[in-house]
Amino acid sequence: MLDANALPDDVESLKRLLLERDATVHVRDLELREKQRQIEHLKFQLAKLRRERFGQLSERLEDAGQIPLTFEELQAALAEAAKAPETSAASAPEKRKPVRRKSLPEHFERNDNVIPPADCVCPDCGGALSSLGKPDESEVLEVKTVTFKVTRHIRPKKRCSKCSTIVQAPAPSRPIERSFAGATLLALVLTWKYGFHLPLHRQCQIFAHAGLTLSRTTLMQWVGGCSELLGPLVAALAKYVLSASNLNADDTPIKVLAPGTGKTKKGRLWTYVRDGRGWGSRDPPAVWYRYSPSWHGRYPQQHLATYRGKLQVDGYAGFEALFVPATPQGPARIQEISCFAHARRKFFDLYKAMKSPVAKEAIERIDTLYKIETSIRGQSPEARYAARQKHAVPILKALHAWLIDTCSKVEKGSVQAAAFNYSLERWETLIRYTEDGRLEIDNNAAERSLRGAGVGRKNYLFFGSDTGGDRAAIIYSLIETCKLNRIDPQRYLEYVLARIADHPINRIEELLPWNVADKLDQPEQVSQAMAA
Repeated sequence: MLDANALPDDVESLKRLLLERDATVHVRDLELREKQRQIEHLKFQLAKLRRERFGQLSERLEDAGQIPLTFEELQAALAEAAKAPETSAASAPEKRKPVRRKSLPEHFERNDNVIPPADCVCPDCGGALSSLGKPDESEVLEVKTVTFKVTRHIRPKKRCSKCSTIVQAPAPSRPIERSFAGATLLALVLTWKYGFHLPLHRQCQIFAHAGLTLSRTTLMQWVGGCSELLGPLVAALAKYVLSASNLNADDTPIKVLAPGTGKTKKGRLWTYVRDGRGWGSRDPPAVWYRYSPSWHGRYPQQHLATYRGKLQVDGYAGFEALFVPATPQGPARIQEISCFAHARRKFFDLYKAMKSPVAKEAIERIDTLYKIETSIRGQSPEARYAARQKHAVPILKALHAWLIDTCSKVEKGSVQAAAFNYSLERWETLIRYTEDGRLEIDNNAAERSLRGAGVGRKNYLFFGSDTGGDRAAIIYSLIETCKLNRIDPQRYLEYVLARIADHPINRIEELLPWNVADKLDQPEQVSQAMAA
């Protein structure tokens, strides 16, 4: 506290003292604001991490789709319920309809177990028994563990009786030279590892329980041999994906063992998705994966070196070089399309962490755009374009004005400002989806394609090397493309591995999933399960 006796008596000294004190207070006020901003940011990050670690993954609001009753509406509902006639306690209970269990799939193998009566004569009078009507039938579902069978290729030798020439049929080719693994076994190993995320050492344990002892090294060699064999097929798949007019792209981190260190480094798995089902395209959907040892932007530039079209991505800066025109006056080779799901997620994280009413309003405004997308999904590009111009564009204009106005009232540098700035900085690329009916409002197609890899890394934890990452990208490309086309990956890989060694390389595209789907003898129940 100031001592009045210690203050100077002249006015100039008092003014100087007051100015110095005011400057000190201003500096402390700025420091306090900065600390408060840091505390707010840390609280936001903590709430976000807690939700990601322990909370639900859904990004729906708690009261989404619910209409709360007002007090008057609640009273009216109670009065109406009171007027309803009371059911008599003595009345007979309503009979429940018998629940009919779903019949087991018809393509399952069936073994009939006929259980005749214990006696061949009537237990009451001793008379002869004769058949009566249709017998009662019930089914019990059983399962076989992994069973193996050995196919022996026997090639008799023949010798000419005149010239002693020896004739023998050529040995059938194998998927992997000098390996005893057949196509069915290799397809099982690949599907278990990359389709069902079962690490190789666990597969070895399952095989051991069935009586076959295999080392993890053997299975790794099989995976490597299959990836080398399937490489040209995935190259044809990549050519098909890159021929699309628009793509969705994303990436996810993958741990990779760093040689000589005993530690892991962070690699990257990139995904490029071609999927036109949203606008009624009859072209088969497909996804192409690539692995890279780091997150550097040169890798997507290498992957898309020959691509021309529209690319929908998130806010990763490594993609930005793709959208720069080759000449100042010319158009860019690739046009950027941003993702509204990422923009909405910024507000959703803010709302979940701080219950911000402004963030909730932003979410509700964006959800209105998604309702429009739901109503036009599957329609032609022309119909989607017309609907967006009529309904979505006015909403977007109002949303843009509201974002600018609200952002001006938010403290700069705060977490609220960061959420608004994410959308405002990308506004031009966010609304480009309204200019082309073949585009989607978000990049969820690419995000969905990475779910399998996300589950896989929680099971096998890391790739053993960068080569292992390249192999995984090859197998993932085929398995996930099969899933998009409702094709059983194991049936497909079995078919391909049995034939690809002898298939002409200049006709390799004939083995793409949609070109052999009708040759797999896949039951309809399997196709329905793949669609679920």
